[in-house]
Amino acid sequence: MDKIVVRGGRRLNGTVRASSSKNAALPMLAATILSDEPVELTNPPQLRDTRNMLRLLESLGVEVQDTEPGGVRCRSVNDDLVTAPYELVSTMRGSVCTLGPLLAKRQRAKVSLPGGCVFGVRPIDLHLKGLRALGAEIHIEHGYVVAEAERLVGTEIYLGSAFGSTVLGTANILMAATLAEGRTIIENAACEPEIQDLIALLTQMGADIRGVGTHRLEVHGVDRLHGAQHELIPDRIDAATLLLAGVITGGDVRVEGMVPSHVTAVLEKIREIGFQVECGEDWCQVKPNGRIRPTDLTTLAFPGFPTDVQAQFVSLLCIADGMSLVTEKVYPDRFIHVAELNRMGADIRKEGPSVIIRGVDQLSGAPVMASDLRGSAALVLAGLVAKGETEIHRVYHLDRGYERIEERLARLGADIERV
Repeated sequence: MDKIVVRGGRRLNGTVRASSSKNAALPMLAATILSDEPVELTNPPQLRDTRNMLRLLESLGVEVQDTEPGGVRCRSVNDDLVTAPYELVSTMRGSVCTLGPLLAKRQRAKVSLPGGCVFGVRPIDLHLKGLRALGAEIHIEHGYVVAEAERLVGTEIYLGSAFGSTVLGTANILMAATLAEGRTIIENAACEPEIQDLIALLTQMGADIRGVGTHRLEVHGVDRLHGAQHELIPDRIDAATLLLAGVITGGDVRVEGMVPSHVTAVLEKIREIGFQVECGEDWCQVKPNGRIRPTDLTTLAFPGFPTDVQAQFVSLLCIADGMSLVTEKVYPDRFIHVAELNRMGADIRKEGPSVIIRGVDQLSGAPVMASDLRGSAALVLAGLVAKGETEIHRVYHLDRGYERIEERLARLGADIERV
């Protein structure tokens, strides 16, 4: 099994490019089920999750073809296949997004309860609530969600929870509503850039969706959707991680091919801890300005500080000059990386949905175990500044969301390799 080996102590300098968005790609690939015509994504990220989603689509009767350079064309050719099997769905949470399209287009879906990263309970009750409101009959059978509806009918749906709006739930209900009869109102919808990009694709396919970028989406159902070609937005989490790699090493790093407005909250925190940030239309650059200062941050739904950058920022604050407080409001149990960072000499204490971080002068390299996607990125960042060698095991988590990250960091001057 692969591992990543990092020998810390090098300042990163140079220019690197962000990849296209994983969290936008997975729902869009699921959306190809909604049409009998070809739907092409011109720049999907080359990731484990993307490959697994394409395998899942093929098992659901979608014909998949590679296009040049690096794109993929999907065409739904068999509406009789409606079972998304456990062995594929269990590898990634995004696969649950096949539920809405299958139900809307094929009137039946049997989708295994989803997998992905393990950092606490992440129920899909809001997905099921929304689909039931549209007229589906749903029950859980042997670990599968079984849903049936001869015809979905538009209605008003409130997707509220104690932890804010649901991104995948919004995507699922949104896709189902495109082929529902009449008008659907989704209140407290997620407005993340990935949802906005999904709406852009669905609109190209002929959907009638209003309220883009707001928490209130209005969908007027249509009889059918047609083919489309779409270029994915950049991955804001990938871009933020690369910028933080520059920050944690005290380097000068420019990330191109990104959308600065998608990471405004992260950029503001980078400035707050003492780094200079310059941005253009599609790039950002970080430059050091003295020691890293401590800060407090709370994760929130977009446009707040993203939960998917929390772990990486915790690594950064481990070497800040003072005490910091990080509170997780989206997934309160998302702190599995803390134990591994403490193995590297960090001083972190968990208190409920928060961690208290006392900055230390130096982290030390150690063998550590990645437990989830973003936690593995946090360990890579910590390894970049740790004294000695850090071995990060279970890097298949990393490969689910980062495209050859060790190669891109090496081009910036990191001493890092995959073994």
